[in-house]
Amino acid sequence: MSSLTGKVAIVTGAAQGIGRAIAETLARQGADIVVADMDPGRAEETAAAVTHLGRRALAVKVNVANWDEVKGMADRVVTDWGKVDILVNNAGITRDGLLLRMREEDWNLVLQVNLTGTFYCTKAVLMPMTKQRYGRIVNIASIVGVMGNVGQANYAASKGAVIGFTKTAAREYASRNVTVNAVAPGFIDTPMTQGLSPEVKDQLQKQIPLGRLGQPADIAEAVRFLVSDGAGYITGQVLHVNGGMLMV
Repeated sequence: MSSLTGKVAIVTGAAQGIGRAIAETLARQGADIVVADMDPGRAEETAAAVTHLGRRALAVKVNVANWDEVKGMADRVVTDWGKVDILVNNAGITRDGLLLRMREEDWNLVLQVNLTGTFYCTKAVLMPMTKQRYGRIVNIASIVGVMGNVGQANYAASKGAVIGFTKTAAREYASRNVTVNAVAPGFIDTPMTQGLSPEVKDQLQKQIPLGRLGQPADIAEAVRFLVSDGAGYITGQVLHVNGGMLMV
């Protein structure tokens, strides 16, 4: 795969887990990284790791569900670094509960962060990307957005919608050489899954043909491919990275 030297990448939710793995992986390929997250302390840790890899890093505290903050971040990056080449919409949250017990505020919050946040961040970078006639956008969806999951009606709805959003954005901006794809992780060993009981993890692993939970690096490598020149003829696609748990 070609190098990302000279490219500027914004990665949301990059303070930990999958987002941090993506940030470090793209940095190893030569990209400068904007670490966008609500946790400034951990965001600075990711930024320090990127700097240690020899790339520029900028940690920005941003709520992706707030348009003013997102637009301000994008404008700052263009002003300070001159462009935005890559956007990875990774920021996301869960607020699980069975449908009849789910609070309206938990439904709204998950949709606001996971879906509206993806919309805001994409909208904010599309102008500079279309002007330079180059862009790579990768949205982190989920296996749950395709197959559903008990207790996650809000999360599944948000991630399923991200897939539809990805395909529409891909059609709208392909003529400007902006590709938009999604990666749909299966169950990945992150802080979000580490709270599961050993019994639940064991049941999950039995459903995965490869016999293990995924690692953040597995997702980061998929993102690395989709933002590379090697994926220049791929847009509007969903790359499933789930150990074979779901085959579509």
